Amino acid sequence: MKITLLRSLMIVGTFLCFAFSQAQEVSGTVSDASGPLPGASVVVKGTTNGTQTDFDGNYTISGLDEDAVLVFSYIGYSTQEVPVAGQTTIDVVMQEDAQALDEVVIVGYGSQAKKEITTAVVSVGVEDFNQGVVQEPTQLLQGKVAGLSVVNRGGNPNADPVIRLRGISTVGGNQQPLVVIDGILGGSLNSVDPSDIENITVLKDGSAAAIYGSRASAGVIVITTKSGKSGQPLQVGYNGQIGVQSIANQIEIMDRGEFLAAGGNDLGSDTDWRDEITQTGVAQVHNISAAGGTDDMTYRIAANFRDTDNILINSGFQQANFRTNFTGRLFDDKLKVTVNTAFTTRDTQFNFNEAFRYATLYNPTAPVFGDDAPFPFNSAQFGGYFETLGLFDSFNPVAIAELNRNDGSSTTLNYNINLNYRISDALALNVNYAEQDRKNNRNQYYPTTGLWRGNALSPTRRGRADFFTEEEDFQLFETYATYTGQIGDLVGLTVTGGYSFQETDYNNNYFQIGDFPPGVDFDFSNNIQVAQDLLEGGRIVANSERQDGDRIIRFFGRVNATFDDAIYLNAALSREGSSRFGSENQWGIFPAVAVGADLNKYLQLDNVNLLKARLGWGVTGSIPPEVGLYRQIFNVQNGADGQSGAATTQDQGRAANPDLKWEEKSEINLGFEFATDRFGATLDLFSRDIKDFIILANVDAAENNGFSQRWENSGIVDVKGIEFAANYDLIKKDNLTYNTGVILTHNKNVLEENPQGDQVLGNLGAPGQNNTNVILVREGEEIGQIWGPVWSGNVDAAGTPILSDINGDGEVIAGQGSALDPNADFAVLGTGLPDLEIGWTNQVTFGKWDANVFFRAVLGHSLVNSFRAFYEPIIGSQASYNFVNTANANPNIKTAQFSDYYVEKADFLRLDNMSIGYNFDLNEDSYIKGLRLSLAAQNLFTITGYDGVDPDPALQDGGLGLSNLRGNNPNQTVSQSQPNVLIPGIERREAYYTATTITFGLNVNF
Repeated sequence: MKITLLRSLMIVGTFLCFAFSQAQEVSGTVSDASGPLPGASVVVKGTTNGTQTDFDGNYTISGLDEDAVLVFSYIGYSTQEVPVAGQTTIDVVMQEDAQALDEVVIVGYGSQAKKEITTAVVSVGVEDFNQGVVQEPTQLLQGKVAGLSVVNRGGNPNADPVIRLRGISTVGGNQQPLVVIDGILGGSLNSVDPSDIENITVLKDGSAAAIYGSRASAGVIVITTKSGKSGQPLQVGYNGQIGVQSIANQIEIMDRGEFLAAGGNDLGSDTDWRDEITQTGVAQVHNISAAGGTDDMTYRIAANFRDTDNILINSGFQQANFRTNFTGRLFDDKLKVTVNTAFTTRDTQFNFNEAFRYATLYNPTAPVFGDDAPFPFNSAQFGGYFETLGLFDSFNPVAIAELNRNDGSSTTLNYNINLNYRISDALALNVNYAEQDRKNNRNQYYPTTGLWRGNALSPTRRGRADFFTEEEDFQLFETYATYTGQIGDLVGLTVTGGYSFQETDYNNNYFQIGDFPPGVDFDFSNNIQVAQDLLEGGRIVANSERQDGDRIIRFFGRVNATFDDAIYLNAALSREGSSRFGSENQWGIFPAVAVGADLNKYLQLDNVNLLKARLGWGVTGSIPPEVGLYRQIFNVQNGADGQSGAATTQDQGRAANPDLKWEEKSEINLGFEFATDRFGATLDLFSRDIKDFIILANVDAAENNGFSQRWENSGIVDVKGIEFAANYDLIKKDNLTYNTGVILTHNKNVLEENPQGDQVLGNLGAPGQNNTNVILVREGEEIGQIWGPVWSGNVDAAGTPILSDINGDGEVIAGQGSALDPNADFAVLGTGLPDLEIGWTNQVTFGKWDANVFFRAVLGHSLVNSFRAFYEPIIGSQASYNFVNTANANPNIKTAQFSDYYVEKADFLRLDNMSIGYNFDLNEDSYIKGLRLSLAAQNLFTITGYDGVDPDPALQDGGLGLSNLRGNNPNQTVSQSQPNVLIPGIERREAYYTATTITFGLNVNF
């Protein structure tokens, strides 16, 4: 089913036919002192005839008698009754009621008053976002939502953060929450600039997310972008930021003097390789917008530009966003048309994080350039740079960063149209159509003069270029109806039901060329034609192509009911079909139910505005992480080592599994909410079971037609957690306010069932540690346990660490091949996942000044410090390599032997964000309507005992081959396009240095 433009127009045309039914009616606007109120209830007293105001506070209600009385109500405001008395327009200004809450929260396919929400939902507005240069939307929320982890270890602006909501949500698939932008699900975070965001709502539990189906199995992040307001004159705004980045922390290594004192080889220079590959980063952000509206339409147009130079030389990105939001009303406000478009283009210079690794181990007495070598050196052969020839795994880090290229470009086009037609005062019909077209290119180039991956010393296969192109076309069509009414005076009812169709087409291509002709040495990544000529010449090394697509069809429904304005019920059901399964298992059913009660209505506690309890249960499903995993696959290779002219070979890929079915996540949530005039708190306890997760399993080849692997449903993970959030207005005066808030998050992830058997994963890599796996995967145990021998504190005569006899049997068994031997001397050395995450926000306003100070702490986790494990032991045979020189270094250790000695507690307290701003007073007749200056600092300091680069948790592992376009970890049992969540807790040697950012901001409104 392909949704064509013609078909879309036919749907719209049919939809518009409803617009010609007219009725006698009363209309108006419901507002408060600040502006329009969306979601306010308007009901004819003594009847079930009622409606709600739209997002701009407008309402229309018909079929009224002259003596009818309209009842206006809104959570947080006093109820008002207004006689119609022949009026056709009634505008109402609501007055605040201290006995209720005043927030309306966007939820799936609608909105609810916060008081009536029965699920675990958190809404964060623009005034509470993190400040400074924020590169992508979820960074606005880091540390702001209990249960939501946003981690970008090292702070690489080119890297996507790891987003984890309530711990592990699956093992073999996507851990990222579903993103919904302006009501359209499946949006890309890169398609919305942080400057355009008005509000972000996080749907945390299964009962909240179930209505979105399988794509919401990891939770939902709902983004509402800024829009114009009805009756608002044209307002033009500019928002600019300039930020400066400097290195906050890096691995400590020996300088020239320390290196020579330890017996290192002297090459005559004094080089700090960390300084050579880094720079002061500069980031600039420019945003200009125009917004306004009349009684019948609103609009907003925004353009954004970001230009960032990272702290790693030759790395950064340039991104431009263009977004339009338009809303119009037709046919006496019965029809509301919303059209949103967004276009994003981005050019990225990734460079190679491996430069950090080699800056750690490269000889500090070596020169940068070959002409400065203490002996004759052929600089031209290596692009002018010096190389320590004849050594294993020794490459000039500056040459890596300067000679090679690792660039990408992408474009994303989004557009969607929403039609909302109010058939009657109680019934509305919605139609959504959206499309996202995404193109991505990633090219890497290693010249013939490069020793690292360029094979400059090889007589053949010199030089290499990698090309990866990807195109994705996503289309969404949804239609749903919403009924709002009342049964008597005590029961309110909202019913939503609908249909959703999603289709995604994929097309990607990868090829690698090498063995460049003599004398040809330029960047092929920018010259596809030359690359194609080389392919025809037989110099292709590897290639692959994929064209595929998948579809999801979903029927969904939800009922929200209120009883006595104090008891709230939410029930939802989603039936979903996916083409990623075989014909027998394509459909799944996912129910959810939740109930809440405002206990204070019956207890009538003094000075208490809210005391609510809620209980929810929901089931969501997960689809396979890639298309076609249930099919049988053969691997075909043209020629030996990819060279043409040799025989084509075929080997077994994976067996078919027509029984592959939905992964299922069941979650129960118990929550409590409490609020007074100045204090509010929320407590949530949850338990989720994830079963039948989809992994690549080893199988008996004899029973599977010679195949040794296939995708299967296997295992159970149990996640339990506690989340707490509180805020308090310590000072609340006209000219001075001080609010402080804290969030606490704890969860525990246990592998309850593992048919694959015990494993030790997380290979530390080469050289010297290539068979050292450090993360235990065992049934009944917590995920992320770091596993290994324990150092006794002593060394033998050769400097080899003496390991402990843990079980006391008189024999030390600590070889890697014995890691699962019940008699071996291995122990749990720590856990890669934290016990507790804390966020502490402090907000102060004083006159025209405002300030925000935000601390973040993470406790209870450990990290394997790979830098120390590889490069700290002073090994005599490695006198041409530098050594790590931390406070934990022991000069008596002369052998690299993994043990608890290299596992460190990584608890930390960080001043994550601090800002101060001033809003200027301007004359009413001034051309400038608003002016604000601000100064912000990010990652100002960190208190920790960890000796590595970044104490933030490593929630998952991408394995080895970090910068290889097709690099995969051979130990992975999950989708090779997904990181391995079973391997947390390892800081790899390519860790990006952390940075402190100071940002100056200017906001001007005209």
